[in-house]
Amino acid sequence: MNELRKKIHYAWWVLFGLVVMVGAAKGGIMTTGGLFLTSVTEDLGIGMGSLTLYFSISSIVTMISLPFAGKLIAKYNIRVLLVAAVILEAGSFAMFGFMNSVWGWYLFAIPMAMGSVIVTQLAGPVLINNWFKKHRGLAIGIMVAAGGLIGAFLQPVAGNLIASAGWRSTYIILGVGVMAVVIPIVLITIRKAPQQKGLQPYGMEDMKQKDLLKVSTTTNSGVSTAVAKKSSAFIFLLIFFFFDTSIAAFNQHVAPFAMGIGYDIKFAGNAMGAWSVGVVIGALFFGFLSDKIGVRNTATSAMLLGLVPVGILIVIPENPIMFTIATGLYGFVVASLGTLGPLLTTALFGNKEFSQIYGLAITGLAVAGIVALPAYGFIFEITGSYTYVLYAIFVMLLLNVGSIFFAFRGKKKLEKAGHWN
Repeated sequence: MNELRKKIHYAWWVLFGLVVMVGAAKGGIMTTGGLFLTSVTEDLGIGMGSLTLYFSISSIVTMISLPFAGKLIAKYNIRVLLVAAVILEAGSFAMFGFMNSVWGWYLFAIPMAMGSVIVTQLAGPVLINNWFKKHRGLAIGIMVAAGGLIGAFLQPVAGNLIASAGWRSTYIILGVGVMAVVIPIVLITIRKAPQQKGLQPYGMEDMKQKDLLKVSTTTNSGVSTAVAKKSSAFIFLLIFFFFDTSIAAFNQHVAPFAMGIGYDIKFAGNAMGAWSVGVVIGALFFGFLSDKIGVRNTATSAMLLGLVPVGILIVIPENPIMFTIATGLYGFVVASLGTLGPLLTTALFGNKEFSQIYGLAITGLAVAGIVALPAYGFIFEITGSYTYVLYAIFVMLLLNVGSIFFAFRGKKKLEKAGHWN
């Protein structure tokens, strides 16, 4: 094992740890949440809109926690912090299985979100930024793909478990299972920075002197947080995150949507499995494509491609084959959020104060969760259909194309004003 570690740069072991952690936390907890909604609402007599308010509570807590979480990552032992965060997130998810009132979801949404902020949103990009100077986009793509890969396995499993063992047991099995798998992996593999292992970031030692000088120069270049947050580029990046997260948030409603038009819970679980497969392929594809044609062109292409699955779900959702294809393609597109989000932030503002700027920018994710997730549920309650939700998502995809354009126009203003240094 020691010889293998000498041959393989430790950055890849850190990435392996992130793959397991983020994959299990997203694929095993976050993306399976929607599968429980119909069963819980029917069993406990709770309205869909009322139950999905717990997503809003999670988003509010996320928004409040983001600045503190960034400081915690910088200050404390990363492994201890991640173990505590996994227990908060997965343990709270398991507790849903014991609840008899919607207030239980509201209550445990708070610690679940506090853990999730660190585990699924901040730790991965920060650690990859620390450990990788080469293939950073690929590393982010692999990490995001892990959520889809594990989700592709767990979505059908969760759907079948709900059908056979019930939603209560399934909550507990998934929550406890994630803790049992992730905590040992985190303790074994995760380290905050290469210096803790007496190493340089991956890619530095292989570079020629002139390339090394270029990297060391660009690594610390960019815009300060104080300047960035006042810029139009930052405003449009926030808007991009808001719309992209609102678009992605529909994954929690795919199962109710499918069951509302006549499909059963097993089909819904399989459809969500297709979504997760799409996420796997999309995360890797968009990470690779951004290195070839640039993050701006890749993000624009992703938004335009998203019009296809949304159109299918509007026009012919009753066709089971097309429904499954559409959900898979939808997952492929929304993989762009996890992959392109950090890369867009770096492209617009550089690496100088990446973690601070990224931590502020992804508040757009939290705001979207506060608004979009319950809004979709209430629209379904009022209209009995998700058609109007899909029309809104279609429009948001187009608006995001504009957000990307104006964000990069704002970057040019920052460069002209001499704020890049």
